Amino acid sequence: MSVKTPKNWFKPAVWAALVWNLLGVIAFAMHMMMTPEVIGKLPLDQQAAYSNVPIWSTIAFAIAVFGSTFGCLFLLAKNALATPTFALSLGAILIQQYYNFVVINSIELLGASAVFMPIFVIIIAIALLCLSIKGKQQGWLQ
Repeated sequence: MSVKTPKNWFKPAVWAALVWNLLGVIAFAMHMMMTPEVIGKLPLDQQAAYSNVPIWSTIAFAIAVFGSTFGCLFLLAKNALATPTFALSLGAILIQQYYNFVVINSIELLGASAVFMPIFVIIIAIALLCLSIKGKQQGWLQ
């Protein structure tokens, strides 16, 4: 089966998504490199949140950002593995957001503005999953 040529907007959209996800990888790296000294400069309530992040939340964060990054690379390679990779990433995002909104109640901790970025992340993750599904349906991916 031959792969059909995607629409003209496909590659620029995927490249933009890849840049977005690489920013997520940078955010993950910064999170992992937070030293006790850096954490100590945060307000007390935030110090507790950053000092006690459970391993499952950190793993979910890693799967979310690296999964979506690899999903974008799969899209650029026109590989249908993008769909399960984006699905895994979306699941990890939801697990991570469970920690942020339920376990540590980030809205109370950081204010209502803490809602916008996670919602934006979820919307982009859903859009990328839908794009990969559309890509399979249209024959853009094999």
